[in-house]
Amino acid sequence: MTAIRVGHLYPDYLNIYADRGNIAVLARRAAWRGHELDVTALGMGDAVVPGEHDLYYVGGGQDREQLLVAEDLVAKAEALREAVTAGAALLAVCGGYQLLGRGYRGFHGEDMPGIGLLPLETVAGERRMIGDVLLECEFQPGEKRTLAGFENHAGRTRLDPGAQPLGRVLAGFGNDGESGFEGCRAGRVIGTYLHGPLLPRNGWLADWLLEQALAHRLGADDPPSLEPLPDELERRAHEVSAARARARGGRFG
Repeated sequence: MTAIRVGHLYPDYLNIYADRGNIAVLARRAAWRGHELDVTALGMGDAVVPGEHDLYYVGGGQDREQLLVAEDLVAKAEALREAVTAGAALLAVCGGYQLLGRGYRGFHGEDMPGIGLLPLETVAGERRMIGDVLLECEFQPGEKRTLAGFENHAGRTRLDPGAQPLGRVLAGFGNDGESGFEGCRAGRVIGTYLHGPLLPRNGWLADWLLEQALAHRLGADDPPSLEPLPDELERRAHEVSAARARARGGRFG
């Protein structure tokens, strides 16, 4: 058994829209392969120690909660950057995603500093972008997969030229309702607006994150391949969410 060490950032503040469910999914999918998920809460004032965790997770929150944690996250920025440079994986959802960029300007003009881990900036818009969303992702050349989730955000996230999005929007709004892209990916770091939670209906992404975390834990350059799971319930959940997104349509549907 391998213990996969997870640092869960600000679980008491950034925890809306069932995002805690992502941790539960990672734990079960690891256990089904004989591994253990060792989760540590990293709250306000807690230090991030590079090398201590294989995977970091940041959930979503309202502007008020983001404002509360933003300065503390900036204090952790150098250590987080060192950790991911050394191969740790990171998943950030919605509010957490916004704070991984250079900054987020809230609806009332609040300027929240980001940590610059992802090449993007976010500014709140007048209209919230809400509903089921479907993406097409290509993590490996020629290997296209779909991601289904739920978005609810006012932020308009703009990626820098050349930045890699998580996926192309098939239905829904995505980062800004205009570019046709959603999320951002840089190495083993993923930022996305997809809630729901995300991982129960997208088992392949949960496994990708576990494989990246295991590579860090084992000191391997190439992530190990996890044994496939039946995933019948996960596929059905994905299909229901994808169908809702397609029925919704949207700018890119």
